[in-house]
Amino acid sequence: MTPRDDSESPEPRRSRWSDLDRPPLNAAALRRALVREGGLWRELDVVQRTGSTNSDLVARAAAGGGGGGGLREGVVLVAEEQSAARGRLDRKWVAPARSGLFFSVSLRPGDAGVPMERWGWLPLLTGVAVATGLARAAGVDTALKWPNDVLVTVGGEERKAGGILAEATGDGGGVVVGVGVNVSLRAEELPVPTAGSLGLAGAVSTDRDPLLRAVLRGIEDWYGRWRAAGGDAGACGLQEAYAAGCATLGRVVRAELPGDRALVGEAVAVDGDGRLVLATEAGVQEPVGAGDIVHLRAAG
Repeated sequence: MTPRDDSESPEPRRSRWSDLDRPPLNAAALRRALVREGGLWRELDVVQRTGSTNSDLVARAAAGGGGGGGLREGVVLVAEEQSAARGRLDRKWVAPARSGLFFSVSLRPGDAGVPMERWGWLPLLTGVAVATGLARAAGVDTALKWPNDVLVTVGGEERKAGGILAEATGDGGGVVVGVGVNVSLRAEELPVPTAGSLGLAGAVSTDRDPLLRAVLRGIEDWYGRWRAAGGDAGACGLQEAYAAGCATLGRVVRAELPGDRALVGEAVAVDGDGRLVLATEAGVQEPVGAGDIVHLRAAG
């Protein structure tokens, strides 16, 4: 079942410019710009409101049975507002309607023969595309916090403006990657003091249409390179690009690990499997594949 596109539905009829600060996305224009023969993006829908775009696409894949029959690669689902958006560790993501970019995409690296052990690069790949796309289109400095946060600078402080969540579809070949970015949130609308937005970071534009186009084109480009290299992040340049934009590297951090364990050390590298490598006071280098990372201070 194809999601209803409320931005083009005759009911209710409202002007695109009824809210000059936060106009709705133009789904038809986005399709014309992004959906093309031979490209990655094959289907793009904008819905007025949903619980979670990630949950919607995962459910669509499950309804179609094995082999991804219900969800082909290249589907993009965008929501103007989400009522049950999720981040890592089932954290909630709350934002006013039309104040950000809230979307999910379907990818099927397994169909291209990319080994599953390399799929952990997908959220990092998406992070590179999001950070670089927003930097170009919004004119803001962006950085990445391992593994999946997009940072901006507000008032001289690092703030989280975006997050990425990747989920396997359960059919053996597919992954749904969700992205949430605060675009026009004002200070009084921030869910927590450590959050930020492109607008608060001094963006030259908060028009979400060109921002979304830039991000989706970046994902298409990097995913194509990564897939062609069989998921080898080093060979396609992804590992180097991620390291160049990662604010976690060179910092002393605390990794809060599963099982109520914690590890403190200097983040010295992102290895070939996408893991963060910490150099501890014990003189050993330990890779971290999952966990919360807290930036403590600059190295040295």
